Amino acid sequence: MKSKERVIKTLEFDNPDRVPRDLWWLPAIEMFQEEELEALMSKYPMDITAPEIEPGTTAQQRESDLPSYTTYLIKNPFQGKYLDEWGSIWHIGEDGVLGEVKEPVLNDLDKLDDLDPPWEFLETTDLSKVDSQCEKSDKFMLSHDCSRPFERMQFIRGPEKLYKDLVRNREKVIELRDKVHEYNLEQIKMWLETKVDGIFIMDDWGSQNNLLISPDIWREVFKPLYKEYCDLVHKHDKYIFFHSDGYIQDIYGDLIEVGMDAINSQLFVMNIEKLAEMHKGDVTFWGEIDRQRLLPFGEPEEIKKAVYRVRRALEDGSGGVIAQCEWGKNNPAENIETVYEAWSESLEEIK
Repeated sequence: MKSKERVIKTLEFDNPDRVPRDLWWLPAIEMFQEEELEALMSKYPMDITAPEIEPGTTAQQRESDLPSYTTYLIKNPFQGKYLDEWGSIWHIGEDGVLGEVKEPVLNDLDKLDDLDPPWEFLETTDLSKVDSQCEKSDKFMLSHDCSRPFERMQFIRGPEKLYKDLVRNREKVIELRDKVHEYNLEQIKMWLETKVDGIFIMDDWGSQNNLLISPDIWREVFKPLYKEYCDLVHKHDKYIFFHSDGYIQDIYGDLIEVGMDAINSQLFVMNIEKLAEMHKGDVTFWGEIDRQRLLPFGEPEEIKKAVYRVRRALEDGSGGVIAQCEWGKNNPAENIETVYEAWSESLEEIK
Protein backbone atom coordinates (compact mmCIF):
# COMPACT_ATOMS: atom_id res chain seq x y z
CA MET A 1 0.00 0.00 0.00
CA LYS A 2 0.98 3.61 -0.49
CA SER A 3 1.32 5.60 2.71
CA LYS A 4 -1.85 7.64 2.25
CA GLU A 5 -3.96 4.55 1.63
CA ARG A 6 -2.36 2.81 4.63
CA VAL A 7 -3.19 5.68 7.00
CA ILE A 8 -6.75 6.04 5.71
CA LYS A 9 -7.38 2.32 6.07
CA THR A 10 -6.03 2.57 9.61
CA LEU A 11 -8.41 5.43 10.44
CA GLU A 12 -11.32 3.53 8.90
CA PHE A 13 -10.42 0.19 10.57
CA ASP A 14 -10.14 -1.33 7.10
CA ASN A 15 -7.22 -3.74 7.51
CA PRO A 16 -4.06 -1.86 6.45
CA ASP A 17 -1.09 -3.94 5.33
CA ARG A 18 0.86 -2.76 8.39
CA VAL A 19 0.70 -0.15 11.13
CA PRO A 20 1.57 3.32 9.74
CA ARG A 21 4.66 5.07 11.08
CA ASP A 22 5.00 8.65 12.28
CA LEU A 23 7.89 10.45 13.99
CA TRP A 24 8.05 13.82 15.73
CA TRP A 25 11.27 15.53 16.74
CA LEU A 26 12.37 18.70 18.50
CA PRO A 27 14.46 21.27 16.59
CA ALA A 28 17.47 20.02 18.58
CA ILE A 29 17.47 16.81 16.55
CA GLU A 30 17.99 18.65 13.27
CA MET A 31 20.60 20.85 14.96
CA PHE A 32 22.66 18.14 16.61
CA GLN A 33 21.60 14.68 15.35
CA GLU A 34 20.67 15.31 11.73
CA GLU A 35 22.67 12.41 10.27
CA GLU A 36 21.06 9.98 12.70
CA LEU A 37 17.64 11.37 11.84
CA GLU A 38 18.26 10.90 8.12
CA ALA A 39 19.51 7.34 8.66
CA LEU A 40 16.41 6.44 10.66
CA MET A 41 14.04 7.95 8.09
CA SER A 42 15.83 6.02 5.34
CA LYS A 43 15.52 2.71 7.19
CA TYR A 44 11.95 3.29 8.39
CA PRO A 45 10.16 5.70 6.02
CA MET A 46 7.31 7.55 7.67
CA ASP A 47 3.75 7.50 6.36
CA ILE A 48 2.60 10.88 7.69
CA THR A 49 4.12 14.26 6.91
CA ALA A 50 3.22 17.95 6.62
CA PRO A 51 3.71 20.28 3.66
CA GLU A 52 6.20 23.10 3.76
CA ILE A 53 4.64 26.56 4.01
CA GLU A 54 5.69 30.17 4.36
CA PRO A 55 4.35 31.35 7.77
CA GLY A 56 3.02 34.85 8.07
CA THR A 57 4.15 37.78 10.18
CA THR A 58 2.50 40.73 11.86
CA ALA A 59 3.48 44.40 11.86
CA GLN A 60 4.41 44.08 15.53
CA GLN A 61 6.79 41.22 14.72
CA ARG A 62 8.36 43.09 11.81
CA GLU A 63 8.90 46.20 13.89
CA SER A 64 10.23 44.38 16.96
CA ASP A 65 13.88 43.85 17.78
CA LEU A 66 12.97 40.30 18.82
CA PRO A 67 12.93 37.45 16.30
CA SER A 68 9.64 35.77 15.49
CA TYR A 69 8.81 32.11 16.02
CA THR A 70 9.38 31.62 12.30
CA THR A 71 12.95 32.90 12.67
CA TYR A 72 13.52 30.53 15.56
CA LEU A 73 12.38 27.54 13.52
CA ILE A 74 15.36 28.02 11.21
CA LYS A 75 17.97 25.46 12.23
CA ASN A 76 20.36 27.97 13.82
CA PRO A 77 21.03 27.33 17.52
CA PHE A 78 19.33 30.07 19.45
CA GLN A 79 18.91 31.15 23.03
CA GLY A 80 17.05 34.21 24.19
CA LYS A 81 13.57 35.48 23.39
CA TYR A 82 11.11 35.52 20.52
CA LEU A 83 7.78 37.20 19.82
CA ASP A 84 4.72 35.21 18.80
CA GLU A 85 1.97 36.43 16.49
CA TRP A 86 -0.37 37.35 19.36
CA GLY A 87 2.29 39.55 20.99
CA SER A 88 3.53 37.35 23.86
CA ILE A 89 7.25 36.94 24.47
CA TRP A 90 8.79 33.49 24.84
CA HIS A 91 12.06 32.74 26.64
CA ILE A 92 14.37 29.93 25.52
CA GLY A 93 16.84 28.56 28.04
CA GLU A 94 18.73 26.09 25.84
CA ASP A 95 19.33 25.44 22.17
CA GLY A 96 16.89 23.26 20.30
CA VAL A 97 13.79 23.57 22.49
CA LEU A 98 10.70 25.73 22.04
CA GLY A 99 10.81 27.66 25.29
CA GLU A 100 7.87 29.05 27.25
CA VAL A 101 5.94 32.29 27.58
CA LYS A 102 7.37 34.51 30.30
CA GLU A 103 5.85 37.82 29.16
CA PRO A 104 2.18 37.27 28.25
CA VAL A 105 0.60 39.98 26.18
CA LEU A 106 -2.52 40.30 28.37
CA ASN A 107 -1.33 41.03 31.89
CA ASP A 108 -4.44 43.06 32.66
CA LEU A 109 -7.72 41.29 31.90
CA ASP A 110 -9.50 44.66 31.83
CA LYS A 111 -7.61 45.39 28.59
CA LEU A 112 -9.17 42.40 26.83
CA ASP A 113 -11.15 44.70 24.52
CA ASP A 114 -7.86 46.01 23.13
CA LEU A 115 -6.66 42.52 22.18
CA ASP A 116 -7.37 41.67 18.55
CA PRO A 117 -6.59 38.33 16.91
CA PRO A 118 -3.55 38.57 14.61
CA TRP A 119 -5.48 38.45 11.35
CA GLU A 120 -2.46 39.78 9.48
CA PHE A 121 -0.56 36.62 10.36
CA LEU A 122 -3.18 34.52 8.59
CA GLU A 123 -3.38 36.92 5.65
CA THR A 124 0.39 36.74 5.08
CA THR A 125 0.69 32.97 5.57
CA ASP A 126 1.41 31.43 2.17
CA LEU A 127 -0.23 28.04 1.53
CA SER A 128 0.05 28.33 -2.24
CA LYS A 129 2.49 25.41 -2.57
CA VAL A 130 0.55 23.02 -0.38
CA ASP A 131 -1.61 21.50 -3.11
CA SER A 132 1.30 20.71 -5.41
CA GLN A 133 3.15 19.02 -2.55
CA CYS A 134 0.08 16.95 -1.74
CA GLU A 135 -0.31 15.91 -5.38
CA LYS A 136 3.33 14.84 -5.68
CA SER A 137 3.50 12.89 -2.44
CA ASP A 138 2.09 9.45 -1.66
CA LYS A 139 2.18 10.22 2.06
CA PHE A 140 -0.76 11.19 4.25
CA MET A 141 -0.56 14.98 4.47
CA LEU A 142 -1.44 16.57 7.79
CA SER A 143 -1.78 20.32 8.26
CA HIS A 144 0.40 22.30 10.59
CA ASP A 145 -1.27 22.83 13.97
CA CYS A 146 -4.39 24.92 13.46
CA SER A 147 -5.91 25.21 16.89
CA ARG A 148 -4.78 25.09 20.50
CA PRO A 149 -7.41 27.17 22.35
CA PHE A 150 -6.47 26.36 25.94
CA GLU A 151 -2.74 26.69 25.32
CA ARG A 152 -3.17 29.88 23.34
CA MET A 153 -5.21 31.38 26.16
CA GLN A 154 -2.36 30.50 28.53
CA PHE A 155 0.19 32.04 26.18
CA ILE A 156 -1.89 35.23 26.04
CA ARG A 157 -2.77 35.48 29.72
CA GLY A 158 -0.14 33.40 31.53
CA PRO A 159 -1.00 29.95 32.97
CA GLU A 160 -1.45 30.92 36.62
CA LYS A 161 -3.66 33.87 35.81
CA LEU A 162 -5.77 31.87 33.39
CA TYR A 163 -6.42 29.12 35.93
CA LYS A 164 -7.60 31.73 38.42
CA ASP A 165 -9.67 33.46 35.73
CA LEU A 166 -11.51 30.23 34.98
CA VAL A 167 -12.87 30.35 38.52
CA ARG A 168 -13.06 34.06 39.31
CA ASN A 169 -13.60 35.75 35.94
CA ARG A 170 -15.52 33.22 33.88
CA GLU A 171 -17.33 35.86 31.81
CA LYS A 172 -14.05 37.46 30.74
CA VAL A 173 -12.52 34.04 30.07
CA ILE A 174 -15.38 33.24 27.72
CA GLU A 175 -14.70 36.50 25.85
CA LEU A 176 -11.04 35.59 25.50
CA ARG A 177 -11.94 32.03 24.48
CA ASP A 178 -14.26 33.31 21.77
CA LYS A 179 -11.58 35.58 20.29
CA VAL A 180 -9.16 32.68 20.10
CA HIS A 181 -11.84 30.36 18.76
CA GLU A 182 -12.83 32.78 16.00
CA TYR A 183 -9.20 32.96 14.91
CA ASN A 184 -8.79 29.17 15.04
CA LEU A 185 -11.84 28.63 12.85
CA GLU A 186 -10.45 30.93 10.18
CA GLN A 187 -7.09 29.17 10.27
CA ILE A 188 -8.75 25.78 9.95
CA LYS A 189 -10.85 27.05 7.03
CA MET A 190 -7.66 28.15 5.24
CA TRP A 191 -6.27 24.65 5.47
CA LEU A 192 -9.57 23.06 4.49
CA GLU A 193 -9.29 24.83 1.14
CA THR A 194 -6.10 22.89 0.43
CA LYS A 195 -5.60 19.24 -0.50
CA VAL A 196 -4.23 18.07 2.84
CA ASP A 197 -5.77 14.84 4.11
CA GLY A 198 -6.11 15.83 7.74
CA ILE A 199 -6.21 18.76 10.13
CA PHE A 200 -4.02 18.80 13.23
CA ILE A 201 -5.18 20.46 16.45
CA MET A 202 -3.73 20.26 19.94
CA ASP A 203 -3.95 21.26 23.60
CA ASP A 204 -2.05 19.90 26.58
CA TRP A 205 -4.76 19.02 29.09
CA GLY A 206 -3.05 16.77 31.60
CA SER A 207 -0.61 16.85 34.46
CA GLN A 208 1.21 13.67 35.39
CA ASN A 209 -1.86 12.08 36.97
CA ASN A 210 -4.84 14.41 36.59
CA LEU A 211 -6.44 16.94 34.28
CA LEU A 212 -5.18 20.49 34.69
CA ILE A 213 -8.75 21.71 35.25
CA SER A 214 -11.88 19.90 36.38
CA PRO A 215 -13.67 17.75 33.81
CA ASP A 216 -16.85 19.77 34.44
CA ILE A 217 -15.18 23.08 33.54
CA TRP A 218 -13.53 21.41 30.55
CA ARG A 219 -16.88 20.17 29.27
CA GLU A 220 -18.57 23.51 29.82
CA VAL A 221 -15.91 25.84 28.41
CA PHE A 222 -13.82 23.88 25.92
CA LYS A 223 -15.59 20.77 24.69
CA PRO A 224 -18.00 22.76 22.45
CA LEU A 225 -15.03 24.27 20.61
CA TYR A 226 -13.67 20.86 19.68
CA LYS A 227 -17.09 19.75 18.53
CA GLU A 228 -17.24 22.72 16.18
CA TYR A 229 -13.73 22.02 14.83
CA CYS A 230 -14.54 18.35 14.22
CA ASP A 231 -17.85 19.12 12.52
CA LEU A 232 -16.19 21.65 10.24
CA VAL A 233 -13.36 19.32 9.27
CA HIS A 234 -15.67 16.36 8.62
CA LYS A 235 -17.96 18.56 6.54
CA HIS A 236 -14.99 18.94 4.19
CA ASP A 237 -14.36 15.16 4.15
CA LYS A 238 -11.05 15.37 5.97
CA TYR A 239 -9.77 13.69 9.11
CA ILE A 240 -9.00 15.45 12.39
CA PHE A 241 -5.96 14.53 14.50
CA PHE A 242 -5.63 15.68 18.12
CA HIS A 243 -2.65 15.82 20.48
CA SER A 244 -2.60 16.30 24.23
CA ASP A 245 0.15 15.74 26.76
CA GLY A 246 -0.48 14.41 30.24
CA TYR A 247 -3.17 12.33 31.89
CA ILE A 248 -6.40 12.77 29.88
CA GLN A 249 -8.09 9.45 30.57
CA ASP A 250 -11.11 11.21 32.11
CA ILE A 251 -11.95 13.03 28.85
CA TYR A 252 -10.87 10.42 26.28
CA GLY A 253 -14.48 9.44 25.71
CA ASP A 254 -15.48 13.09 25.27
CA LEU A 255 -12.81 13.61 22.62
CA ILE A 256 -14.09 10.58 20.75
CA GLU A 257 -17.67 11.76 21.16
CA VAL A 258 -17.00 15.14 19.52
CA GLY A 259 -15.45 13.40 16.54
CA MET A 260 -11.66 13.10 16.87
CA ASP A 261 -10.38 10.54 14.36
CA ALA A 262 -6.94 10.07 15.92
CA ILE A 263 -5.64 10.98 19.37
CA ASN A 264 -1.98 11.34 20.27
CA SER A 265 -1.53 11.07 24.04
CA GLN A 266 0.98 10.04 26.69
CA LEU A 267 -0.25 6.49 27.07
CA PHE A 268 2.29 5.67 29.76
CA VAL A 269 0.90 8.14 32.30
CA MET A 270 -2.49 6.42 31.95
CA ASN A 271 -3.76 2.86 32.15
CA ILE A 272 -3.15 1.60 28.62
CA GLU A 273 -5.11 -1.59 29.09
CA LYS A 274 -8.07 0.32 30.54
CA LEU A 275 -8.02 2.77 27.62
CA ALA A 276 -8.04 -0.20 25.26
CA GLU A 277 -10.93 -1.81 27.13
CA MET A 278 -12.97 1.40 26.95
CA HIS A 279 -12.06 2.87 23.57
CA LYS A 280 -10.33 0.37 21.27
CA GLY A 281 -12.18 0.36 17.96
CA ASP A 282 -13.66 3.83 18.51
CA VAL A 283 -10.63 5.98 17.65
CA THR A 284 -7.14 5.61 16.22
CA PHE A 285 -4.48 5.66 18.92
CA TRP A 286 -1.79 7.85 17.36
CA GLY A 287 1.20 6.73 19.47
CA GLU A 288 3.10 7.17 21.69
CA ILE A 289 6.00 5.63 23.66
CA ASP A 290 7.13 7.01 27.04
CA ARG A 291 9.37 10.03 26.33
CA GLN A 292 9.77 11.05 29.95
CA ARG A 293 11.82 8.04 31.07
CA LEU A 294 12.17 5.29 28.47
CA LEU A 295 13.22 7.12 25.31
CA PRO A 296 15.86 9.31 26.99
CA PHE A 297 17.09 6.88 29.67
CA GLY A 298 15.84 3.36 28.89
CA GLU A 299 17.69 0.42 27.41
CA PRO A 300 16.63 -1.00 24.01
CA GLU A 301 15.12 -4.10 25.65
CA GLU A 302 12.92 -1.84 27.81
CA ILE A 303 11.84 0.06 24.70
CA LYS A 304 10.83 -3.18 22.99
CA LYS A 305 8.77 -4.25 26.00
CA ALA A 306 7.00 -0.87 26.01
CA VAL A 307 6.10 -1.16 22.33
CA TYR A 308 4.92 -4.73 22.86
CA ARG A 309 2.68 -3.55 25.70
CA VAL A 310 1.04 -0.96 23.45
CA ARG A 311 0.64 -3.43 20.63
CA ARG A 312 -0.84 -6.17 22.81
CA ALA A 313 -3.39 -3.73 24.20
CA LEU A 314 -4.34 -1.81 21.06
CA GLU A 315 -3.40 -3.69 17.90
CA ASP A 316 -5.41 -6.47 16.30
CA GLY A 317 -4.53 -5.95 12.62
CA SER A 318 -7.74 -4.18 11.66
CA GLY A 319 -6.41 -0.64 12.15
CA GLY A 320 -6.88 1.98 14.83
CA VAL A 321 -3.23 2.39 15.83
CA ILE A 322 -0.26 4.38 14.50
CA ALA A 323 3.37 3.72 15.44
CA GLN A 324 4.42 7.14 16.69
CA CYS A 325 6.96 8.56 19.12
CA GLU A 326 8.75 11.86 19.74
CA TRP A 327 12.52 12.23 19.51
CA GLY A 328 13.59 14.56 22.30
CA LYS A 329 16.85 16.39 22.79
CA ASN A 330 19.75 14.02 23.50
CA ASN A 331 17.61 10.88 23.21
CA PRO A 332 19.81 8.03 21.93
CA ALA A 333 19.15 7.28 18.27
CA GLU A 334 19.28 3.57 19.11
CA ASN A 335 16.21 3.92 21.32
CA ILE A 336 14.19 5.65 18.63
CA GLU A 337 15.20 3.04 16.06
CA THR A 338 14.21 0.29 18.49
CA VAL A 339 10.68 1.70 18.62
CA TYR A 340 10.16 1.18 14.90
CA GLU A 341 12.01 -2.13 14.88
CA ALA A 342 9.61 -3.43 17.54
CA TRP A 343 6.60 -2.16 15.57
CA SER A 344 7.89 -3.99 12.49
CA GLU A 345 7.82 -7.42 14.09
CA SER A 346 4.82 -9.56 13.29
CA LEU A 347 1.92 -9.27 15.70
CA GLU A 348 1.76 -13.04 16.12
CA GLU A 349 5.33 -13.15 17.42
CA ILE A 350 4.70 -10.75 20.31
CA LYS A 351 1.24 -11.86 21.46
